[in-house]
Amino acid sequence: MDLKTLPIDSPDARIAVAVLLIPLISAAVIALALRRRGGIAAAISVLAAAAVAVGALQLALAGGRFQASVEWLRFGSFSISLGIRFDDLAALMLSIVGIVGLCVHVFSLTYMADDSAKARYFAGLSVFMFSMIGIVLAENLFMIFVFWELVGFSSYLLINHWFERPAAAAAAKKAFIVNRVGDLGFLLGIVACYWLQGTVSLGELAARAAAGSLIYSRAVPLLLFCGAVGKSAQLPLQVWLPDAMEGPSPVSALIHAATMVAAGIYMLCRIHVLMVPEALNVIAWVGTFTALYAAVCAIPQRDIKKVLAYSTVSQLGYMVAAFGLGRGGAGEGAAMFHLTTHAFFKALLFLGAGSVIYGCHHEQDIFKMGGLRSRMPLTFWTFTIGVAAIIGFPGLAGFFSKDAILALAFENNRAIFALLALTAVLTGFYMVRLWKIVFLGACQSDQAKHAHEGGIALVLPLLALAVLAVLGGYRGLYPHDVFAGVLAEVPEAEGSLQTFLLIASILIVIIGAGAALAFYRPPASGISEDSLERASPGLFGALVVWQQSFDRIYGYYVAKIQQRFAILLNYVDIVGISGIAVRGVAGIAEMAGMGARKVHTGRVSTYVYWFLAGVVVLWAFAAGILSLQR
Repeated sequence: MDLKTLPIDSPDARIAVAVLLIPLISAAVIALALRRRGGIAAAISVLAAAAVAVGALQLALAGGRFQASVEWLRFGSFSISLGIRFDDLAALMLSIVGIVGLCVHVFSLTYMADDSAKARYFAGLSVFMFSMIGIVLAENLFMIFVFWELVGFSSYLLINHWFERPAAAAAAKKAFIVNRVGDLGFLLGIVACYWLQGTVSLGELAARAAAGSLIYSRAVPLLLFCGAVGKSAQLPLQVWLPDAMEGPSPVSALIHAATMVAAGIYMLCRIHVLMVPEALNVIAWVGTFTALYAAVCAIPQRDIKKVLAYSTVSQLGYMVAAFGLGRGGAGEGAAMFHLTTHAFFKALLFLGAGSVIYGCHHEQDIFKMGGLRSRMPLTFWTFTIGVAAIIGFPGLAGFFSKDAILALAFENNRAIFALLALTAVLTGFYMVRLWKIVFLGACQSDQAKHAHEGGIALVLPLLALAVLAVLGGYRGLYPHDVFAGVLAEVPEAEGSLQTFLLIASILIVIIGAGAALAFYRPPASGISEDSLERASPGLFGALVVWQQSFDRIYGYYVAKIQQRFAILLNYVDIVGISGIAVRGVAGIAEMAGMGARKVHTGRVSTYVYWFLAGVVVLWAFAAGILSLQR
């Protein structure tokens, strides 16, 4: 797609820069002047989010696609530019960030109303919005990396919002450290890209690919993929995302469902010109195994947010697999289509879970809920729509985007198709399990008995996202030619394949959801035990071990290998470097100085003796040299 090259001060570029800077200005005003004025801080942050949503939709619907940059630094032939790249991909992602971000901000008005650090919370949301928009609009990989790290920083702040809780502090540190592992590979990939191509500009890379002058390698795309493995929680760096649910529920909806974790998928679509078949195969299998692994891990969970967290990891695996399976734009289209629909129904599910938690006085154990259908009817119906969308119920958003991925897998790799279909069955099982235990049956606690709907600020975002979860899969409803460059590439099955996939999708829903409906009966009063745990303790225990396996492996590595290696390095530092190399040399010099001071007595006779001794030594040395020459 050809983009207009505009000066950075052109009208379209100014709007894009304004959309980028408004959240940053909001965060700065709150941090500098409103730290103790939570109500005003919340109002400013929400207005900033509304301005971002309006600006994003204005840019997308205007149809103008452009790039603009300005040189920032130059060192000889090496230069770094700051710029904006606004194409169909950026328009779609920016619209998602704006819409979902606004819904989360409005929801937070009630959810965080009584929080003593409300101003800090909304400042963190604004910093996150600024960072995420920066990734979307960045014109080169260097800028993407800068905002990539800012997203990690703002995520750390928001996960750690309730820092007085040890679990929240530990989760924030875990997320920050695990993402640094992936980001190291990402940074090495950027360096390798510049080394091979001489540029990290997305526009120049695309132009060279079109001209056939791009230098392809396996290392560059796989190193860049490391960044997506960390940010989008793919195997083996998926361990941080479930723990990140220690943050407030709106944070989970914004960061860990709709935007931050989707940044890895967006980045992959940005660098698709660098991909080679070998790298795509690796990416496809990583995504497939992640999807299946996380779906299995979700089955034994009791925490409502952790069920959704593992669901997010699984759906991200779907998107990564779709990208890896695609050729000629089909993978990007399928991945971004599912990213779009997933943003809507997963934000709906997380905010619905937040509404449940708020109504149950911050209880998160699903086996201490039950019977909420009659007490929270709006939350029940909107949450039901979200569950139906994610399991692929025909006619809802998830049905269309998941079918596109399954069609792509069926045509390119039948083994991956089988594993993704199994994952879809498991998704139906654990999501209907969650829905049934939370909303049906008898109340399992006093919190559930006294549960209630929140205010209008909680309900309105749920209703808006429920509408999008229903309609988001109908590409014909999207404005004409607005996202054509992305959604036009979504693969569509035809003829007998279309019929087969339709039947397969319906069977997937029936098997997964039906098994959960049959196996998990509405909980009776006083029963807080998982039906699977009661019926098959061995299988349930195996699922728990499966879920904890990576944490145990990393725990063993840190305690038995990394810690011991650190102790060895500490010993080498203290004894070898500080002791022998530094203090030893200093000690020798000090002893030499002490000896030199002893011979400086100030007596002329002593100096005469030393002079004669020197003469004798020189005479002996000269005599020895002469004897050797003879």
